[in-house]
Amino acid sequence: MPSFKIFTDYFDTYMQGFLNTIYTSLIALVGSFLIGTIIAIFRITNNRPLQWLGTVYVEFIRNIPLMLVVFIFFYGLPSIGITLSGFVSGTIGLMVYTAAFVAEAIRAGIMAVPKGQTEAARASGLNYTQTMIHVILPQAIKIVIPPLSNQFINLVKNSSILGAFAGLDLMYYADRVASKTYATFDTYIFVALLYLVLTLPLSYMALQLERKLAKTG
Repeated sequence: MPSFKIFTDYFDTYMQGFLNTIYTSLIALVGSFLIGTIIAIFRITNNRPLQWLGTVYVEFIRNIPLMLVVFIFFYGLPSIGITLSGFVSGTIGLMVYTAAFVAEAIRAGIMAVPKGQTEAARASGLNYTQTMIHVILPQAIKIVIPPLSNQFINLVKNSSILGAFAGLDLMYYADRVASKTYATFDTYIFVALLYLVLTLPLSYMALQLERKLAKTG
């Protein structure tokens, strides 16, 4: 059995990392959703340069490791005079990486909306942007709630990457506790439990939202 003394003795340390994990996850969640939505629209637009840009972004980011994306921001940018902290680099990297998967989910949702919706909106006088914002995207988001929920839960778990870059997250502070106590198993069991405190409510809320949307059609 893990020793609760580790958790109680280093409670403040755990909480500091826990709160930073929530902070970086919220920032990356909002950012990845916004970027992903824009990239999804690029992917289905008739504008060839934007379509090409969206495709390159998705295919490039989805096929490289998250670690490498964060490496680019943390170690690559200083070569051009831009230095970012581990927290900022990790958060931006997490945002950019997750956005590629969010974009594909939203694109699938947009493609699932009947074309008649677009035609009706355009016929009523809405331009392309207004049609997307007011007609297509609200329907598409409803359709892709399950995959988006999974991506956001993955984002919370992937935030542990910040620990490799002194990103002040839960894993970073857990590493510090483990280095002081040498109680590796006990230290990381409590980390796992704290991640569950974040992910299980998210899973439950996503399920409830999905059921509510299903009832409302």
